[in-house]
Amino acid sequence: MRPLLLAPMLATVLVASPAFAATIEVTIDKLVFSPGSVQAKVGDTIEWTNKDMFAHTATVKGAWDVMIPAKSKGKVTLKTAGAVDYFCRFHPNMRGRVEVAP
Repeated sequence: MRPLLLAPMLATVLVASPAFAATIEVTIDKLVFSPGSVQAKVGDTIEWTNKDMFAHTATVKGAWDVMIPAKSKGKVTLKTAGAVDYFCRFHPNMRGRVEVAP
């Protein structure tokens, strides 16, 4: 009988609690990502706020391509650990970096 009473308690203990994801904010102003480099964890979201009068992207070849309209926002949720460099497809001199921890 006693093992049956312990089963619900063990199930409660073994369930992992969800991690809290963060939102990392990057501003685009005058053709610059600011900050230019950010640190994040898998599951975090990066949100870009475009203050310029024209559209930009945050692009990682083979991974993600976020369209960020003028005076608007765009975001991506990070799914893989590692360091990635991103750029704007319309303005290739605009560059940023994300270091993603597991």
